[in-house]
Amino acid sequence: MGDIILSTDKISKSYGGRTIIEDISISLRRRELVCLLGMSGAGKTTLFQVISGLTPPDSGRVKLNGEDITAQPGHVSYMLQKDLLLPWKKIIDNVALPLVIQGMKKSAAREKAWPLFAEFSLDGTQELYPSQLSGGMRQRAALLRTYLSSDGVALLDEPFSALDTITKSQVHDWYLEIMQKIDLATLFITHDIDEAILLSDRIYILAGSPGRITEEIVIGQKRPRGADFALSDEFLGYKRHIRKKLIDRDK
Repeated sequence: MGDIILSTDKISKSYGGRTIIEDISISLRRRELVCLLGMSGAGKTTLFQVISGLTPPDSGRVKLNGEDITAQPGHVSYMLQKDLLLPWKKIIDNVALPLVIQGMKKSAAREKAWPLFAEFSLDGTQELYPSQLSGGMRQRAALLRTYLSSDGVALLDEPFSALDTITKSQVHDWYLEIMQKIDLATLFITHDIDEAILLSDRIYILAGSPGRITEEIVIGQKRPRGADFALSDEFLGYKRHIRKKLIDRDK
């Protein structure tokens, strides 16, 4: 599925003498959506902090397009569960903020961000404030901000968990479409097994203490996957297998 754009090689990280993750090697290809799935405390967020450069690993390397970016923030964008839009700023200025932080003038940042609102189904919201947007629109604005600060890769930590079921389904469909349009690869964290199976090209199971990659699962069904797929024997087979792997490892 194309060349590898992001990879980690034997990443380990400890805090306070306790090893959180150990020997983590994963990869992400262009336009691929890969899920990191595991129980709470397995070290998923710790791994994302290392990949994004926010914290250095004890050992191992992170590479982006073949270049070593270990402990170098600013190369890979990282979106947390909450949209974290600043309530006193208009949406256009919230979205353009990463560009301003990088040194671009506010007017130039606005000019670069403005036309992308249409691609993200947000045209007409530029001059509104976060409180005037629905939950789904706020999440799309946060994703646009993440895209503007990315280099073709986005790390999403539980990006859809705050949305209601109907809105989540709509945002899922929209995100898969926008990924293809803007040539974006995504590595995302979720606790939701159904979500992982419905969205992912591949799933990495992170389990144990310290957290290790215990399995890589390739989802054979082509994306996007319709509602009927979630009722199929194939889907239920993936789900049973993943639940067994997670529960057996963490008993």
